[in-house]
Amino acid sequence: MLLVKTVRRSAFLQNAAVLTVTSLLLRTVGIFFRIYLAGRIGAEGMGLYQLIVSVYVLASAFAAAGICTAVTRMVTDALCHGNRRTALAALRAAVLVSIGVGVVSALLVSLAADPISRFCIGDMRAVAALRILTVSLPFMGVSSCLKGYFMARRRVNVTAHAQLLEQAVRIAVIALLLERGYAVSVASACAVVMVGDVVAESTSCLHLALSFRRDRRRLPAGDEGTRSAVMPTLMGIALPITATRYLNTTLHTVENLLVPSRLARYTGSRAVALAQFGCLKGMAMPLLFFPSSFLSSLATLLIPEISEAASLDRQEKVQRAVARTLHLTLTGAILTGGVFYLYAVPLGRLFYHSDEVGCILRALAPLVPAMYVESMVDGILKGLNQQVSTLKYSVVDSALRLALVVTVVPRAGMAGFLFVMTVSNVLVAVLNVNRLLTVTGMRFRWRQWVIAPTLAVAVAAWGSYVLQRNVLLAACPPIVAVGLGIALLCGLFLLLLYACGCVSRQDVMI
Repeated sequence: MLLVKTVRRSAFLQNAAVLTVTSLLLRTVGIFFRIYLAGRIGAEGMGLYQLIVSVYVLASAFAAAGICTAVTRMVTDALCHGNRRTALAALRAAVLVSIGVGVVSALLVSLAADPISRFCIGDMRAVAALRILTVSLPFMGVSSCLKGYFMARRRVNVTAHAQLLEQAVRIAVIALLLERGYAVSVASACAVVMVGDVVAESTSCLHLALSFRRDRRRLPAGDEGTRSAVMPTLMGIALPITATRYLNTTLHTVENLLVPSRLARYTGSRAVALAQFGCLKGMAMPLLFFPSSFLSSLATLLIPEISEAASLDRQEKVQRAVARTLHLTLTGAILTGGVFYLYAVPLGRLFYHSDEVGCILRALAPLVPAMYVESMVDGILKGLNQQVSTLKYSVVDSALRLALVVTVVPRAGMAGFLFVMTVSNVLVAVLNVNRLLTVTGMRFRWRQWVIAPTLAVAVAAWGSYVLQRNVLLAACPPIVAVGLGIALLCGLFLLLLYACGCVSRQDVMI
């Protein structure tokens, strides 16, 4: 038993390392590619691109949402009980459903590209890009099924390779087309980006399919079992999650399409509004979520682990995993928020040569803990079969956001929208955490998870600020001074937490 537990823990940590390195690499490349893209198409082009992506996300939510989690949970449960046939039947059913839904989604978006561009996006330059992106939807659905299967198999290296291949192909295709002069306008630039996405999605899907054919032969024989209840079970898991994400994505898409028009009422210019929207969604937010690579990897791996523990009624293991995850999430998020608050303006200038991006980063920095916790706990709740609760919270949150966007943003501009984000993220984080504590029977450890990290980051930030102002800026170039200041802040933070006993070696062992 001890040997099995050691092997399982080792496999978990290896998978976590693979996902973390992959996520860091992808996000690093993605940040620099966005810098390159912003330089080629400008803030207005990034704003239009983000509006097109909003429609893309809505269509992809219909085509793929819920399937990955459903496959992961069903395959995990089937293999846990030695039922190979049910595992394969669940995947097969999910692929068929995904292909059908993906084709329908593609046809709907393609046929409605003109009215979507005219009445929803408010810019006819989006038509070509919308029609191109529809090709990728069936591939995205199949990829989601296969990723769920490999997560259940704990073979995250396969999904990591697929993600790396997808990003490499995307960047190569887009850069090649841009450098060949195909982006002569904002409209053609957005179309070029969508061509890159289509080629990347199809290539990734092919890689996953070939990997599955090889892995299928390695499945343990076990009891062949029955597959009679596969489709009802699949739909029972996938539909609430899909409904949650689709409703949530629909409302967020409506919100994203409304924000530029509401900002335009405040600024008096559609181009200025698009530029501000591009700075927030296309530049600041990806940078703000860059450090979450570590946490998102953990969240991805926790779904099959927690699902298996819950399936085997191992409540103690569920509580231990959830407690340590909340601890690490809040600790990392509070540190991240401190870094962005103190160094927001230098980071905005360094990455985008923009003080406006830096101001947005500073305004959103205090929200980082709520943002990270919301994302992490949402994944855990779905692993605990609480997708209906997340649906209710998403509806409440999205309705509130829409009401505030309509009433506040035209009067306060970007400051108003940042206020909307603050209310939304705090509300959903509180609701999700409260539900998680209720389901698991845990207590929220304020001193260890919130108070101590907050005090530690405040002291570390003060020390970093004093040293940077009085020593580093005088002795080093600005970029080096910022890097050393951030490293010092992180080091002091961890030392303070370790000294007061709030972080130990056991806290990073699931």
